[in-house]
Amino acid sequence: MSKAKTVAELVETSNTIAITKAGSSWTKLVALGILAGAYIAFAAEASTMAAYNLLADPATYGFGRALTGAVFSAGLMLVVVAGAELFTGNTLMAGALASKKISFGGMLRNWGIVYAANLVGSLLLVCMMNSSGLWHASGDLLGAMVIKIAAGKTALGFESAFVLGIMCNWLVCLAVWMAWSSESIGGKFAAIFFPIWLFVMSGFEHSVANMYYIPAGLVAKLSPEFVAKASEIGVSDSALAGLDLHGFLVSNLVPVTLGNIVGGSFFVALVYLFASHGFGGGKRKQ
Repeated sequence: MSKAKTVAELVETSNTIAITKAGSSWTKLVALGILAGAYIAFAAEASTMAAYNLLADPATYGFGRALTGAVFSAGLMLVVVAGAELFTGNTLMAGALASKKISFGGMLRNWGIVYAANLVGSLLLVCMMNSSGLWHASGDLLGAMVIKIAAGKTALGFESAFVLGIMCNWLVCLAVWMAWSSESIGGKFAAIFFPIWLFVMSGFEHSVANMYYIPAGLVAKLSPEFVAKASEIGVSDSALAGLDLHGFLVSNLVPVTLGNIVGGSFFVALVYLFASHGFGGGKRKQ
């Protein structure tokens, strides 16, 4: 049985992976970025499907959050094991930048291409779910919950969305970090499951997941039957009005993305780099 990697070994693994990511062709990044966006969207729609009736009832809301977290973890498992490019996980490249293994331009190039490709993959799943007819489940309750989830996200203030983004990607990048420590698929699954469960159950904000959740709500909002049902389960007129492109891009995606960058880059990549090597280049003396 192989042992888990040490912090120093994980830092080196992270640097090696970052060098590959920074040097990947744009076609590869686009293809794998679209897949990652779709994988996370699959997790988002499935977790909503699993618990929408529980989330609609205050008496079972906590249990619903726990169930959504358990289901959502499959998304990152697909990304890590099948292989894909996910923006939030790629914020770990900041460690390689601080180690002078990659350039700032190389990191930003990866982030920009992957972020855009993640959005494309997410929107692809929104279109498919809208065409599937599944949102009509339980007399349009699922469609109403799609709206309620999205409206709740666009109603967040900048500070709240930013902090929720930090806490989210702190856990997401810990999941990726720990998955690198195991060579077995089972070990990777276990490493991923619990941090992702924690972030979703807690209600933290993930920029790529929101590329599905909020556009899905925008599309569902176009259906009067979903809007009527959403009002029945507590979506106010003001929250519904805030569910628009400005709410998606400015109110949510900008602060959540910034928070995700801080959560992954600082609280995981840079902190572990400092703990292992310091910022002066060599390993720290024991």
